[in-house]
Amino acid sequence: MSTKTPNPVDKYVGSRVRMRRIMLGMSQEKLGEALGLTFQQIQKYEKGTNRIGASRLQQISDIIQVPVSFFFEGGPTTTTNAAGMAEAPSPAYVSDFLATSEGLALTRAFTRITDPKLRRSIVDLVEQMASRELPDRR
Repeated sequence: MSTKTPNPVDKYVGSRVRMRRIMLGMSQEKLGEALGLTFQQIQKYEKGTNRIGASRLQQISDIIQVPVSFFFEGGPTTTTNAAGMAEAPSPAYVSDFLATSEGLALTRAFTRITDPKLRRSIVDLVEQMASRELPDRR
């Protein structure tokens, strides 16, 4: 038997749960306790290994204080637009980045900057650094 790969929508929804949980500073254990589940089950939800049912998704949305629609915003879709063209799924690297603590910290800090010129300068700086492919200095 072959191992079943997670559905892209389940993976995306799970990554949104993880992103919001981390933004709130909530552990998998705390979210699990609030739902009456183990942290291992939360891990499976967040990886998309286990699908989150509708009633459970509603519970999670109440606990982490977001509307249910939050879990699907920008995610992969199979719906078609008015012209009959399928909408392009959101690049996976974006949700993967936002699911990391560094990605969230950077996003939080960046969105607090109100000066558009400063924001553009930061983007330019990061792009220059990335283009140089600096060696890992760990």
